Amino acid sequence: MRSRDGRPAVLMDVAVLAGVSTMTVSRVLNAPERVRAETRARVLAAVKELDYRPNQAARQLVTGRSGVLGVVSIDTTLYGPASTLYCIEQAARHAGYNVSIASLSSLNRRSMEEGMQRLRAQAVDGVIIVAPHESAADGLRHLPPEMPVVAVDAGDDIPVPVAKVDQRAGAARVTRHLLSLGHETVWHVAGPADWLDANDRIAGWRGVLEAADRPVPEILRGDWSSRSGYQLGRELAQDPGVTAVFVANDQMALGVLRALGEAGRRVPEDVSVAGFDDIPEAAYFWPPLTTVRQDFQEVGRHAFHLLLGQMAGAEPDTRRLVEPELIVRESTASRA
Repeated sequence: MRSRDGRPAVLMDVAVLAGVSTMTVSRVLNAPERVRAETRARVLAAVKELDYRPNQAARQLVTGRSGVLGVVSIDTTLYGPASTLYCIEQAARHAGYNVSIASLSSLNRRSMEEGMQRLRAQAVDGVIIVAPHESAADGLRHLPPEMPVVAVDAGDDIPVPVAKVDQRAGAARVTRHLLSLGHETVWHVAGPADWLDANDRIAGWRGVLEAADRPVPEILRGDWSSRSGYQLGRELAQDPGVTAVFVANDQMALGVLRALGEAGRRVPEDVSVAGFDDIPEAAYFWPPLTTVRQDFQEVGRHAFHLLLGQMAGAEPDTRRLVEPELIVRESTASRA
């Protein structure tokens, strides 16, 4: 769209449509954290209706900022990291920032330094790093000190603010749910050993079993794929003592469900199965899958606002944990 007289929209057009001053529009576009939420929403709606495009060169001269945020992430189609990346991008764009993404094949110190150099060459105002691997820790400890940085899904011992889902709490909730159904213990199909989320889920699962003085079965390690879940599910299906399984993600849970079905083990009558993530298809598995839902939108918002605080020079808020939600469906039931 254009302004009402047919020319491209300018700052004044947005101000008139939103019923605010041009200074307020400028603040919303350049420092949204300084504007009330109601006013900010009205201005952004006007920006969208008029399809207003700020002059980035002029904006940088006035504010000293490029209006561009950088995101460093692994190159993956896995549901969790991909959803996190999408929600970070949406939170930034909603506040008027452009986003430049550096996708890396791995997250070690060298590759992270290369990704940061690429983003610094674009004069980004700050960087969010999606760092779910153990190998990312060294790189996060050697970041340029002058660059505002926030990490997502990172470990506990790094020197930058972190936004993440409380993986241990989610694993603990689903494990307690399975024990409450009368199962003596819960087997666990875990994710890869170099993934922080996988190890946090193990810690949550193990902590509940130990606190309840229940047997702790040997962990089975998968690679997040349905195929690995199927292969490990075939092993579980051969053990008649297995009555409850917590699987570290929904894709592997799909493979476990197939393996149990092929072996004649009914779900949930013989074996209760629960996953993690609540992917869109989880409600349509057969049976529909009990799982743990992660609020990736909330993680994205927290990461973005932590970065705004860093850019404004505020006292760093070191950690934002988002509580997951247990979604109970038909794949878990009381032990017969």
